[in-house]
Amino acid sequence: MTTQRTKLLEDPELRPFLPLLWVAWSDGDLEQDDLVALRSRVEAMPWLRPAARHALETWLAPDAPPSQREMRTLLDTIHKVSATLSPERRRDLAGLGAELADEGTRRALAELEDALGGGAASELFAHLATAEASRTREAPPKPTAPFDVSALGAWLDGDVKMVRDQARTFLADPEHRAYGLPVPEYRAKVAHWLADLAARGFGQRAYPGITSDEKDLNAFIATFETLAMGDLSLVIRFGVQFGLFGGSIFFLGTEAQRHKWLSQVASLDLPGCFAMSEVGHGSDVQSLETRATWDVVSRTFVLHTPAESARKDWVGGAAQHARMATVFAQLEADGEGHGIHAFLVPIRDAQGKLLEGVRAGDSGHKMGLNGVDNGRLWFDHVRVPEHALLGRFAWMNAEGHYESAIANPKKRFFTMLGTLVGGRISVATASVAAAKVGLAIAVRYASARRQFGPEDGVEMPLLDYPAHQRRLLPRLATTYVLSLAVARLRSNFGQRIRDDEAGDTRELEASAAALKALASWHAVETLRECRQACGGQGYLLVNRLPDLCADVEVFTTFEGDNTVLLQLVAKSLLTGFKKRFESTGVAGIARHLLSKARVAVTEKNLLAVRRTDPEHLRDRAFHLAAFKYREERLLETAAARLRKRLEANRDAHAAMLAVQEHLVALARAHADRLALQWFDESIADCSDAQLVPWLDRIGALHALTRLREEAAFFLAEGYFDAQKEHALRKETTALLGELRQGAVALVDAFGIPDACLAAPIAFMDPAHPRW
Repeated sequence: MTTQRTKLLEDPELRPFLPLLWVAWSDGDLEQDDLVALRSRVEAMPWLRPAARHALETWLAPDAPPSQREMRTLLDTIHKVSATLSPERRRDLAGLGAELADEGTRRALAELEDALGGGAASELFAHLATAEASRTREAPPKPTAPFDVSALGAWLDGDVKMVRDQARTFLADPEHRAYGLPVPEYRAKVAHWLADLAARGFGQRAYPGITSDEKDLNAFIATFETLAMGDLSLVIRFGVQFGLFGGSIFFLGTEAQRHKWLSQVASLDLPGCFAMSEVGHGSDVQSLETRATWDVVSRTFVLHTPAESARKDWVGGAAQHARMATVFAQLEADGEGHGIHAFLVPIRDAQGKLLEGVRAGDSGHKMGLNGVDNGRLWFDHVRVPEHALLGRFAWMNAEGHYESAIANPKKRFFTMLGTLVGGRISVATASVAAAKVGLAIAVRYASARRQFGPEDGVEMPLLDYPAHQRRLLPRLATTYVLSLAVARLRSNFGQRIRDDEAGDTRELEASAAALKALASWHAVETLRECRQACGGQGYLLVNRLPDLCADVEVFTTFEGDNTVLLQLVAKSLLTGFKKRFESTGVAGIARHLLSKARVAVTEKNLLAVRRTDPEHLRDRAFHLAAFKYREERLLETAAARLRKRLEANRDAHAAMLAVQEHLVALARAHADRLALQWFDESIADCSDAQLVPWLDRIGALHALTRLREEAAFFLAEGYFDAQKEHALRKETTALLGELRQGAVALVDAFGIPDACLAAPIAFMDPAHPRW
């Protein structure tokens, strides 16, 4: 025990607590008041990682006082630490003991000072009585936020502020944070947290009108998004249980199925999973191989995995926790195939034992999200009852024949998948939330960490360097833009559920696919840049960034691979482009040509192309017009290229492959335009005169950054010239300098709880930036 406990003292995070440990045990007994005071100090530092908390608890166990040898080691450690500290940091350590400075404590500190001897070590407590006053007097004042941070935070939260605050309360508990655990422990901890969320009623929000009085899914998706500021394995388990598994019943099930199962799903009495993807077919859901054959005599379906390529793969919850799965399979009845349908298939009993005919495997250790028990499933002629078919859109009639409310098989398939669009929206919101956490850590660190400087020896904060600003602030601006864009997407989804949940969802699906791809790629790139911008500190697990980088990487893959999703978006845009002319004939063509002529007159004339004044470069109309032009031009040229190939009797599939990269670029341009447009519309509703200028700067920095990234396109199109491109760079630099003054306030407005933010580098005191 002695060797193990003294070994814990080597943890750098424990250094501020060493004098307090000495004081607590100086008389050989830990008093209750000492214990309360020390625990209070620990709770005031919610970013402490679990290992450091465990070390403190080990040293603060009242029934296990340290031996003389341990006290000597503690004393030696304090001596070593104090000898390497600057005077400012010695006073910081002394300040930590100031709250315990009653007379008995002072005597203990005096004994410690005598034991340490003179010199640098004695300075550790030389200013005990005046440490706090001295620090306040000598420290430069902390910068004042240039706007009301709480007002901006409340505006960002919008009409789901109460829901977000409830999720923040959950995240504010340091016990809901873990890293570096062995996979079995991590999975168990995540399962415990999920049960806690279910007990708090968070899962009930997923099924409005069934398990809650919510009018739509706004509250549930906002909960998911806010929880994504914390442990992402928990977020995925939360999404799988309540969003995918329960969501499949909510959207695809009959009223009877909803009322039978959803209360059990919401309470976690029925842990489930969502088995769609197969090892041989991921994004190509229509070609799944798993079979569900109808046995009319017994009125049962027989689920079977006909080949290894048909095994269900990457199923969250399947490896360990799930007792039931929503299984997507080809329904066969009367010797005829009816396409993909969803079935509720029990896979484990109440004791967790696999049921007959079901085989499960573990996906194994992954790049990230190791708190999620991803698994594989095989079915060997597993029989399920007739009501296992989720029957909102299709069912077996009294005579045992297949019936559907949607006659067209293709339309039926896309209607079924369209009801699950909420998953993509949730991933988009979680991506933005993860980017917010990374930026909060990196920006706060960069505002406090100093390095180099002018010849007078005063070191500069990293965030004062233009190169560092360019690494972080454009990404911060884009995160704000995407935050408001996905909020609009979430609201649109809620409106569809309220108004007509069975209606045409193609436009909503395209928007969800576009923003899911945009947001998840942005999260991956942003977190990687944040990690690098924090140098070696960004490489430490305790500072969260490595885990965030690893966990969000897969966001670009699940709920639809981004590249595949963008091709679906492009096809939707092409369909709409074609309908413009089919429905309006010659008049539609005339309007299109007139629109192009107006662009040439107003946007591509020589004056507009060369205009470089700041007022124009920051003009929202200019930004949005440019984004719209790029989208429309790529749409027009993609359609022309496809038409040319089809007229030459090229196979339609081959024609699409030939222009695939063009289609991806088109969809990305659409996503860019949509995000900026929804951002602009959102800030137009902001009535706070103090916030609007900052939101305008944010939008301008995002837009100018994207225009410069796509400068090759605009230069080739003659939309602007080289001189204007140079002016865009200068104006971007000016915006960086302006936003730098509010950068910390902008990340603070995200409202990330300290215990959730967790990284020690996010809590450096700007008044004393040296470590």
